[in-house]
Amino acid sequence: MGNETTMKTVEQLADDASTLTTADKVILADRLIESIGESENEVLHGNWATEAIRRRNEVRNGDVKTIPKDEALAQVRRVISQ
Repeated sequence: MGNETTMKTVEQLADDASTLTTADKVILADRLIESIGESENEVLHGNWATEAIRRRNEVRNGDVKTIPKDEALAQVRRVISQ
């Protein structure tokens, strides 16, 4: 019973969050990550380290094309301003 109630709450939160602006979603995601306990946070950081290594290898192998920093930042700013 408790899980059903929790799931409804999570689903409602997700529905509410989907109506936020991109900038507000980023802020919310950051606050949620900060609220994760220390051990869970270490796992999250480990996952990001693994992802960073994977992406680095893709660039080194020529599997993905990089773009200049200014272009990347301009794209991010366009998305956030929507």
